[in-house]
Amino acid sequence: MNFHGKDIKIFTCNSNRAVAQQIAATLGIPVGKSEVSSFSDGEIAVSLHESVRGSECFIVQSTCAPVNDNIMELLIMIDAMKRASAARITAVIPYFGYARQDRKAKARDPISAKLVADLITTAGADRVLTMDLHAAQIQGFFNIPVDHLVGAPILANYFKKKIGGNPDDYVVVSPDLGSVTRARNFATRLGCPIAIIDKRRPKANVSEVMNIIGEVRGKKVILVDDMIDTAGTLCNAAKAVVEMGGATEVYAGATHAVLSGPAIDRIRDSVLKEVVLLDTVALTEDRYLDKFTVLPVAPVFAEAIERIYEDKPVSSISL
Repeated sequence: MNFHGKDIKIFTCNSNRAVAQQIAATLGIPVGKSEVSSFSDGEIAVSLHESVRGSECFIVQSTCAPVNDNIMELLIMIDAMKRASAARITAVIPYFGYARQDRKAKARDPISAKLVADLITTAGADRVLTMDLHAAQIQGFFNIPVDHLVGAPILANYFKKKIGGNPDDYVVVSPDLGSVTRARNFATRLGCPIAIIDKRRPKANVSEVMNIIGEVRGKKVILVDDMIDTAGTLCNAAKAVVEMGGATEVYAGATHAVLSGPAIDRIRDSVLKEVVLLDTVALTEDRYLDKFTVLPVAPVFAEAIERIYEDKPVSSISL
């Protein structure tokens, strides 16, 4: 593709090479030649093995664990391209780390999401392409354009096939009050009713289910969230809808498979029948369970990249 005199190039750092390769294959171009390595003291080294002068460059990098290393890889590659005279640099961040630190929850807290946004901008990125920010207002932390994709349509299309012509047999459940809007939109896509888990969190990464708002008895439940981190909220909600609510089966859908700490063990031992995830965060074999179904995000990102390259609106992407 060469619509306006600049060629398009897709590069990747180390966090999610598979997605970058799938995006490039969808666009019909090779992944750019580069190397991201580390010196013996842990400093990150980036080498570009082809010219990017005058090129439209897209760097694919999820800032997942190890979060700080992956952020530095992205920043250094942006800097390398800026100094190599790339025409425009887009940071393609399927999963944006630090997104949960988007406000001052208590006195003297940092707003780390804003700091990361400033770092990406200062490094030389011209725009950002990401998916399902934990808080949508993070788009305003950037002084450059941000294209914000959503993963719900991909998940919804999968569950539509599972539901078939029986939407009344299913209930979409929000695992907490903060995900109600997301769950309501998801339920609208599926034509299912909605229920809400009302819980209180006594301390970080520990959740306590208090009440179920809505009717789930005798229904198949679909829990929807933007990410699964330690899986405490998800597994407690799944247990609650079965033991307290009387649900017959429990499924879950989430965009980002962060899966830190005890998440894998919790999901393995839970009542969840299937967990549908997107591949914004790479799943290694040791973290993969038979309960997992992983759907690709590359087609959506490839379409968005093509639209950005052609200066067409991204908001009209059809899913």
